[in-house]
Amino acid sequence: MSFTYGELKQAIQDYAENDETTFVNNLPVFIKNTEEKILKNVQLSLFRKNATASMTTSNKYLSCPSDFLAPFSLSFLSGGSHVFVDFKDVDFIQTFAPDASVTGSPRYYAVFNVDNFILAPTPDDAYTAELHYYYRPTSLTAGSDSGTTWLSENASVAMLYGSLVEAYTFMKGEQDMMQMYFQSFTQALGALKQLGEAKEVTDEYRTGMVIRPKQ
Repeated sequence: MSFTYGELKQAIQDYAENDETTFVNNLPVFIKNTEEKILKNVQLSLFRKNATASMTTSNKYLSCPSDFLAPFSLSFLSGGSHVFVDFKDVDFIQTFAPDASVTGSPRYYAVFNVDNFILAPTPDDAYTAELHYYYRPTSLTAGSDSGTTWLSENASVAMLYGSLVEAYTFMKGEQDMMQMYFQSFTQALGALKQLGEAKEVTDEYRTGMVIRPKQ
């Protein structure tokens, strides 16, 4: 089962038996809140991305991508090879390299603010950097009613029941229905975690089958 944006909105209305204007106007909010819960609770390859940029000679800052949430790795090309930079906190960076005018091949980086990384030492060349990072995918609600996303096509159960939890919270609906939808959403999140945090990061040839804990 998969949903287009329009199909998911209609399913939420059908399950909730509610087509009141204010409720319909908040359908995108229910869906975006569900996407946010999945993003923050499940590690999926969907949320990983690579980007390249050029460091600036004698500039200790490197701009973050606009959709950046958290880093996985940062490397740069030097002599045809990738050199990986170690992630540290800002205090370490500023202690290690108190004088930003001293340049060299970067060894460390940190998230300085929402827009920039800080590097140490300050780059002595315009190295090509490659960032592997955790990012926020475009919301299903950003597209047309016929649009889809990876989550709407491959995590449709989580998207539906998560949205219904949001919808019933908005409606101050019956607690038994709320609990049923919440349990279904929790089970769907568990299945996504099994995919993203076990199946996507192993193969049977090297590690054998994924073993679930006994109940």
